[in-house]
Amino acid sequence: MLYHKTYIKDENAPWITFIHGAGGSSTIWFKQIRYFRKDYNILLVDLRGHGKSTEVVWKKTDSFKTLAAEVIEVLDELNIKSTHIISLSLGTIVAQTIADEYPDRVRSLVLGGAIISLDIRTKFLLMVGRISKNFIPYMLLYKLFAYIIMPRKEHEESRLAFINEAKKMSQKQFVKWFSLTRLINPYLSHLQVSTKKIPTLFLMGDEDYLFIPPVQKVVDNYSNFGLEIIKDSGHVCNIDQPEAFNTLSQKFISTYS
Repeated sequence: MLYHKTYIKDENAPWITFIHGAGGSSTIWFKQIRYFRKDYNILLVDLRGHGKSTEVVWKKTDSFKTLAAEVIEVLDELNIKSTHIISLSLGTIVAQTIADEYPDRVRSLVLGGAIISLDIRTKFLLMVGRISKNFIPYMLLYKLFAYIIMPRKEHEESRLAFINEAKKMSQKQFVKWFSLTRLINPYLSHLQVSTKKIPTLFLMGDEDYLFIPPVQKVVDNYSNFGLEIIKDSGHVCNIDQPEAFNTLSQKFISTYS
């Protein structure tokens, strides 16, 4: 089972489950825990191969659905019937997969730095990564992607947080996670349609130049999706601008608690 940690306010408080992105861990939510634990029960999970979750033997058929099922296993173990989910980056795909596969377990979604489509630049970078992932040290690739996605000096704290957590991953686990991106665009298109009934808020940094345009397009198409742009923030907006991230998330979630 995935490593997980809880902060319990009381048995009647709503739950929030935090899901990190690839290369991160539950520690990237350190600027959210104190804020949300005042009113909510909190569940933090380390996805497979990350943080304190043990090494997992991957099967060829493993997918984002597999990752979603592992989070649900934790919810079942803790007898959490339904939860809000706050997620980040590639973790937003896991969160939306949970909403797709287990809609009755999800009260609302907050998708920070959401990845819902890949443009030609991102697809090219991922293709280069897939070609070289087996013979180039994964940390070199990860640092390259981190600098491309979070290039500015004001993104340094976020960038270093993810790089330091990624160092705890093995090359094998990194390669397996990277392989999940191969068929990502068709799958993401499916998710936007299948989860359109789940209340969803996208939180994007105004400097998250690779991922804002597709999010804006999706939000324009579905009335149940909302979008807030956080100023002076990059891809990892929960660390760059935690006050704005926390306030906007809480305001949205409270509507559905």
